[in-house]
Amino acid sequence: MAAETRNPFAYVPGDKSDPLPSSSAFGTPVHPIGRKPIPDVATPSVLPISLPPATLRPLAFRTFTKKHNLTLTSSALQAVATFVGAHCGSGWREEGLAERVLDEIAKVWKRNGGGVIVPGEGSDFANVLRTIEGCIVGGRVVSQWALGGQSSLRSEQGLPTITYAWPDSLTRDDSQSSPGPTILEPEDTEEDQQTKDPRQWLRIIDAFEQPHLKYNASQKHFDPSSKRASLLPDPSRRIALFRDRYQLVHQRLLRNEAFQTSTVTLSRYRSLQRSSSDMVMPQQAYKLTPIANLLGRTGSTHVLLGLLGNSPTGTLMLSDLTGSISLDLQHARPVPEDGAWFAPGMMVLAEGLYEEGGSAAGPGLAGDDGVGGTIGGKFHVASVGGPPCERRDLTLGILGHNKRGGSIAPGGFGWVDFLGVGSERANGPRMRNLERRVWEGQDLALQVQGRSRMVILGEVNLDSTRTLQALRQVLGLYGAERAEQTPMTFVLIGNFTRHAVLAGGANGGSVEYKEYFDSLASILADFPSILEDSTFVFVPGDNDPWASAFSAGAAALLPKRGVPGIYTTRVKKAFATANAETNKSENKKAKGETIWSTNPTRLTLFGPTQELVVFRDDLSGRLRRKGLRFRKIDESKDAQPSPRGEDGLQEGQLGVSEQAIMEVDPAIENMESAQPEAKARDTNLPNIPSDLHMARKLVKTILDQGHLSPFPLTDRPVLWDYGNPLNLYPLPTALVLMDPEAPSFALTYEGCHAMNPGALVAPGKRGVAQWIEYDARTRKGKTRDMRF
Repeated sequence: MAAETRNPFAYVPGDKSDPLPSSSAFGTPVHPIGRKPIPDVATPSVLPISLPPATLRPLAFRTFTKKHNLTLTSSALQAVATFVGAHCGSGWREEGLAERVLDEIAKVWKRNGGGVIVPGEGSDFANVLRTIEGCIVGGRVVSQWALGGQSSLRSEQGLPTITYAWPDSLTRDDSQSSPGPTILEPEDTEEDQQTKDPRQWLRIIDAFEQPHLKYNASQKHFDPSSKRASLLPDPSRRIALFRDRYQLVHQRLLRNEAFQTSTVTLSRYRSLQRSSSDMVMPQQAYKLTPIANLLGRTGSTHVLLGLLGNSPTGTLMLSDLTGSISLDLQHARPVPEDGAWFAPGMMVLAEGLYEEGGSAAGPGLAGDDGVGGTIGGKFHVASVGGPPCERRDLTLGILGHNKRGGSIAPGGFGWVDFLGVGSERANGPRMRNLERRVWEGQDLALQVQGRSRMVILGEVNLDSTRTLQALRQVLGLYGAERAEQTPMTFVLIGNFTRHAVLAGGANGGSVEYKEYFDSLASILADFPSILEDSTFVFVPGDNDPWASAFSAGAAALLPKRGVPGIYTTRVKKAFATANAETNKSENKKAKGETIWSTNPTRLTLFGPTQELVVFRDDLSGRLRRKGLRFRKIDESKDAQPSPRGEDGLQEGQLGVSEQAIMEVDPAIENMESAQPEAKARDTNLPNIPSDLHMARKLVKTILDQGHLSPFPLTDRPVLWDYGNPLNLYPLPTALVLMDPEAPSFALTYEGCHAMNPGALVAPGKRGVAQWIEYDARTRKGKTRDMRF
């Protein structure tokens, strides 16, 4: 065996021999460069102090609870106070040392899989403190990356170095425990830089796995639910369902500029009024009045926010957290005019005049003297409108984008992890950088037809021969493309049968329902190239089991669980066969899969960067049946003015201008022969095509309500403990409202792109298949159709 060779000129630490011998010819110095020992760097010393836990409690609450959604026990607070006093000293508050240390403790605790409650007992929290202790120098948390060029010097001093690596895939446990990169870990890993397939970062979240968050009105932030969700909860949860929804809309309104009074604006108005002879009007600012505060204020005008409902006597009433009052809508006008639906079960803004009681009906139920929390008298409504929705970037505190993936605005709920994929402030900048690299890394020829597409098919009735033919033609269209152009996701939305099969009768039973999915499996097996490179998501409808067994196709409980696995074995086998026939390398795209999700369901791409909500319901039909009808304006007479003159609810001031905000898919405008949007703004509302107007009306109603099912529980039952997945707050990036009774559309409202694919077999069009193709790169969808 050959002897090991060594470079004679290489310097070995601790070697007493000279690597370069002294020579008089070359003037080699006796002591070569580099042999001089490195002086020890003085480590900053900290004088420990005794820090009472009560003194540290406000800072610990702000860092652990409000920022990281963690709860410290008394023993954990005592341990943290002792730790901060020993390592940060007297500068824990003035120099801001304790805040950074507490932030790192919370991040390491969540990364190690710690729970919401942080106990002081046990070895888990002690290990976290020991980990942070090894990285504290002079009261500050340092690391290899924080020291930069002094990392070698750090090794000479014998300071420990702790590194963390991002997981191979963003699973639920990792996403919940990881608040994002800390100073103890690099910003981007090699795995992020090599990932080029966007499907690696696609995640499907069903309604029963979504985190249960509750808005805390007193603390003004979101808290995780302290009780475990149940299918048979306490009756108080029914009341809490509407109370939480009201508080969510109320805080959203208070953040709106139309409901904020600025002292700067008022002072400027007074100065302009003194310096100008023209009429100068101050900017309108609305003020919400609780219903209980109407007592004793007869003849005054107010703006109320409440839940629209029916009283026991059959009259309309408005309710908030303080009480209820009867409404008089005889002269009410909707805002905007014929631009949204208003039905019982919705949150509405009502502006009008309060009139105290005194009717001759007596103290009975039909009187207006107030019974059981109902305020006596009536509220004569002049204008009624929906609460204006809030854009996603404002909710999360994002101001535009920069080269590092977005700048963060003060305020908002950027630290809240709404879906369990990481919060916007923790993971958003990193995931935006990753998203930008993935889209820029794709070939230019694939940017129009590439992996960024999501194909959305609605009303896939497997018991219909024409639907199966249309599905085969659509899959054949995408199967003929190159493998690099295969869409990353196919979303198939029910009803998967035209009738509630499990309800019995002549429609069949459980055996027939399984045969329908066996027919689907035979079609999918003919396209192995699609199955091996795409994710298929199945969203059920009201005719699908198990709820349809007792509802017979009527409105069932929401959220609705996915199709049971006993009916989908053949479909899963088709995917397994397609994946087995293809040799998958480690660096290639992930294997194809099927996800049998719930209704509604959410798809996230690149963590909190993109969110797509899919919901199946007959919304437009229910809104037409339950919606209020207002008197038509008599064009021969002038409309009655608002009780407050020019200060009533106005469309432009609330930011709810329908024509000015919504961006419509050009294909729909051409299909309906609509006028261009710029010209349509100057025309009257009846000139807008009926289908386009219905689409705008539906989208505005749902997004302004911030809820997928704004109806009473008698019309659309909801599981009381699972109402949180129905909230649309913050607004998603895209929303799929699968409604077979509404026309297909693709339009944008307040930054949210809403789509309706319609039934796969277009009604009223012989041999035409229609669907939606959503591009995650441009965040826009378009309607597509083909003959079969």
